Amino acid sequence: MLRVAISERPHWQALAHDLGFHFHTLEGERYWVEDAYYQFTLEQVERDIEDPTEAIHELCMDAVDRICASDALLRKIAIPEFMWDTIRQSWSSGQPHVYGRIDLAYDGKNPAKFLEYNADTPTSVYEAGVFSWVWLEQCINQGTLPRHADQFNSIQERLIAAFSHIKQGLPEGRLHFASIKDHLEDRATVEYLQDCAVQAGLEAPFVFMEDIGYPPGADHPRFVDLEHRPIDAIFKLYPWEEMADDPFGEFVPSMDTLWFEPPWKAILSNKAILPLLWEWHEGHPNLLPAYFDPSPEKSVTKGWVRKPFFSREGSNISLVTPDGAAESVGGAYADSPRILQQYHPMPRFNDRHALIGSWVVGDRACGMGIREDSGRITKDTSCFVPHAII
Repeated sequence: MLRVAISERPHWQALAHDLGFHFHTLEGERYWVEDAYYQFTLEQVERDIEDPTEAIHELCMDAVDRICASDALLRKIAIPEFMWDTIRQSWSSGQPHVYGRIDLAYDGKNPAKFLEYNADTPTSVYEAGVFSWVWLEQCINQGTLPRHADQFNSIQERLIAAFSHIKQGLPEGRLHFASIKDHLEDRATVEYLQDCAVQAGLEAPFVFMEDIGYPPGADHPRFVDLEHRPIDAIFKLYPWEEMADDPFGEFVPSMDTLWFEPPWKAILSNKAILPLLWEWHEGHPNLLPAYFDPSPEKSVTKGWVRKPFFSREGSNISLVTPDGAAESVGGAYADSPRILQQYHPMPRFNDRHALIGSWVVGDRACGMGIREDSGRITKDTSCFVPHAII
């Protein structure tokens, strides 16, 4: 695993604009970075990223099954009781899911370590699936990458296949899409997923989460969009834990709406699965020691990372390294219960720490993206850097 300097493509910003990648720069700072790329061998990708990603995903799916079967575990991971039946029904009925991103610390030599699973509302899928691939092809054509360069990236093909599978279960062939207002990155991510759904043959209308309604006294309880069309099925880029806290959420169990991501993803995106996975699979080469915080029986002695059960983009995470260096990020999740995970350093290149996001679509590992930051905690402002297999 190397970080290799490379010439930027001329006029890439104009291309990004033409392709709808409007958040390549955030608040005046580069988000997309292409004056370097991360280089891997095919063996590193297949052995150290692809295979462990699928193994970790299977462990997580088994964890969902165990937790769904236990009131005590659902309570332990702070899932609201009014959502239990909805979550269990979505799991027992085999409701399919679309995608997720497993975050890994990997240095090119040692086994990748599982940091967390962004299973409910992962972003950066467009950057990884489309803009990175365009970068690769253009760099090959311009001679800045060798002709045999490749990329771990079948994300778009897998997404279209996943939506094709979902389409078979939708008699009307319509899947609504939703995100919150005034969030450029979320809206762009949903637009990309809408495009994949349309390529799969679905009708894909959009509605903002804030505009979803419920007609009182309806014979068939379903949410509706602004045109009063029933929302039979919807993909929402909005966290389940926030849905559960909203007044809107109390209607979810009584509705006939089919959700993507499904309600069982409320378990999989919860960082409380990390100590449970360690309890059930202690010593697994891709897992880090993790415990509920506070834990009177266990302690993390080689540095630690404290994470809320529910958080996004590094919010409210704090850490202490083995030599005592401390970092923290603020946020809106201060009241969430927390877990402790053993600190594991991400590879550092000059002053940049690199995190690998390994994508899972339809239960298969199918691509990755690299985020880097001067700090040890990856945040929503962390840069995205492309990769190549050479």
